[in-house]
Amino acid sequence: MDVTSFEKLGLNAKTLQAIADVGYETPTPIQEKAIPLLLEGRDVIALAQTGSGKTASFILPLLDMLTRGRAKARMPRSLIIEPTRELAAQVADDFAIYGKHHNFTVALLIGGESFIDQEKKLTKGVDVLIATPGRLLDLYDRGKILLNDVKIFVIDEADRMLDMGFIPDIERAASLLPAHQTALFSATMPPPIRALTEKFLKEPEVITISQPTNAAVSIEQYIVRTPEKDKREALRILLKRQNLHQALIFCNRKREVDVVFNSMRKHGFKAGALHGDFSQAARNDTLKAFKEGSIDVLVASDVAARGLDIDDLQCVINFHVPTKPEDYIHRIGRTGRAGKEGKAFTFVSPQEEKHIALIFKTLNKTIEEYILEPEVKKAQKRAKTPPQGKKEPVMKKHVHAKETPAPIQSELGFGDHVPAFMNPKGRGE
Repeated sequence: MDVTSFEKLGLNAKTLQAIADVGYETPTPIQEKAIPLLLEGRDVIALAQTGSGKTASFILPLLDMLTRGRAKARMPRSLIIEPTRELAAQVADDFAIYGKHHNFTVALLIGGESFIDQEKKLTKGVDVLIATPGRLLDLYDRGKILLNDVKIFVIDEADRMLDMGFIPDIERAASLLPAHQTALFSATMPPPIRALTEKFLKEPEVITISQPTNAAVSIEQYIVRTPEKDKREALRILLKRQNLHQALIFCNRKREVDVVFNSMRKHGFKAGALHGDFSQAARNDTLKAFKEGSIDVLVASDVAARGLDIDDLQCVINFHVPTKPEDYIHRIGRTGRAGKEGKAFTFVSPQEEKHIALIFKTLNKTIEEYILEPEVKKAQKRAKTPPQGKKEPVMKKHVHAKETPAPIQSELGFGDHVPAFMNPKGRGE
């Protein structure tokens, strides 16, 4: 089977040089199919999983297309809509990497950042506008941005837009644009997304790389059955047994993120937290520290499930079972990327069995159970030494453990002065 090279896709020399600088040699399937179509000016619907290389599949041809023309004040030439701040910021970072041999201007419009700074950048003229829906329309309604020069419109993570209630905003943004080329990327194609494509895309070419219900084959998946009250003990044991130096832990609620984060710090782990209540600056600091290895354990809500791109992430742990199978797929897709090996563990309490059963059904398979019982029982004996003369109660459940107080250890050499991004009390918008 012949392997397609980036040179055969029709990209220009500057873009190819940036790809070579990164070290990529061959395009992924989504890149191989989407890039030529976008360069031809076709509308595209691309159904692909997280980690498939889809971001580069629209950035690379966009760089080529932007070589024709110049940006005008407050009139971006291309528009990319992302559902979250984190994903928008990640796409902006990718533009800086792939576009370093070009001279294009990029503006990032997201909440948590200064309106004034964003307005100044728009006034100078931008080639690429990357935005979340709310901030985009807010600036438009203020008269700070004009959309009548947009030639290329990218809707990324469309299914997540639907989950977050952004479809009306997307429809409004699309209706404000002149004649343009559209590319829509999504992991799934529910009816509202299909209706959106029928309304705004012109004879689109549909690309399907893989079934959205399949998790990446390079990920070893396990479930760990344990009562809810014993999960924190089980988590610590799992991290030590697996000798994990980098793990992303997902909780279903912001409050639970704080609880697990504080537990990790209390027991000596170099931990960080990430959820919607943190300021953008604190989020950026946390992500940078995790990527650089300054923190080993990042506890996050689903706000980080999209847009968090870390090479060679060892492991994803679902502290709670996600209630939607697609969220499970998006979460574990943070590891095992581009064919690399990764592991995913999901803690399942008796109350969560119905959710894991739905995931089994969606994946059309069961997930192997990982047993922590011997280590947990040892931890129980250390934590629960019965008074002299009293009989130790018989443990009947699968896992019983209780957190024991331990000294709070200094982290990263900061002593008592823990950075704001590692302390939920320092969060804020």
